[in-house]
Amino acid sequence: MALVNGYTLIGEAKKQKTLAGAFNTTNLETTLAILDAIEESNIPSMVQIAPTNIVLSGYKYIVDMVRNRANTMKTPFCLHLDHGKTFEDVRQAVEAGFTSIMIDGSHLPFEENIQLTKKVVDFCGGYNIPVEAELGAITGKEDDEVNEADRKTDPNQVLEFVKRTGCATLAVSVGNVHGFEQQPKIDFDLLGKLSDISPVSLVIHGGSGIDDQTLQKISQYNVVKLNIGGDLRRAYISSIGKQYVANNNEYNLIKVLLKAKGDVQQVVYNKILSMNLLNIHH
Repeated sequence: MALVNGYTLIGEAKKQKTLAGAFNTTNLETTLAILDAIEESNIPSMVQIAPTNIVLSGYKYIVDMVRNRANTMKTPFCLHLDHGKTFEDVRQAVEAGFTSIMIDGSHLPFEENIQLTKKVVDFCGGYNIPVEAELGAITGKEDDEVNEADRKTDPNQVLEFVKRTGCATLAVSVGNVHGFEQQPKIDFDLLGKLSDISPVSLVIHGGSGIDDQTLQKISQYNVVKLNIGGDLRRAYISSIGKQYVANNNEYNLIKVLLKAKGDVQQVVYNKILSMNLLNIHH
């Protein structure tokens, strides 16, 4: 089965020297679009969902969708919880069958972030599931949640944080932003420092607004995972919107949704290839 444990996925990405794209889903069409693009690309990747989006389907439905498609796939991927904010978010995802977890305590003071992350790492350890943590605040808008704090990751805190929490990967703030409201400006000097200091691989959030050239440069650092959500949602919504404008008497819902799915799939496929352009040897 192509659905693998997060540790396996990270190991495979490192072995193949690829950057694992982590693509946010919300519903059936988006989920299948992401998985079809992953299979087409033949590059290890992740499908992920945040608690803010799980309200539509619940954890179990997403797991069932993913497992059904995974049975016919060969390219390895994992199912990742994005921006779990509470221990309860994590517990529900793990018990439903997620194979990778993120706990986001970046809004908390340093010590409290460590305590929450360590609690989650200990819990997930019983299931052999890797935990991504976040240090530093990533500004921008994700869904309806707005984070105005722009607190770049402090290199002096990284070693202590990773050692005390036992996290498997670390999401960092280096000028990357969520959503499209602001323009990202990656601080490569800081990314280089963090890459040198961190004993674990790094994660970059807010990949939607980053141009292809910068994505490829990021992949040359100790970054194993890059999150992309906004581009997919925009493709899905705009596809349906354009079809409605073209014919506001359209009643063939399956035609509309298949077109939206195809548009999202193309965005995901293009992103996977563009972020790994320097590493692909087809």
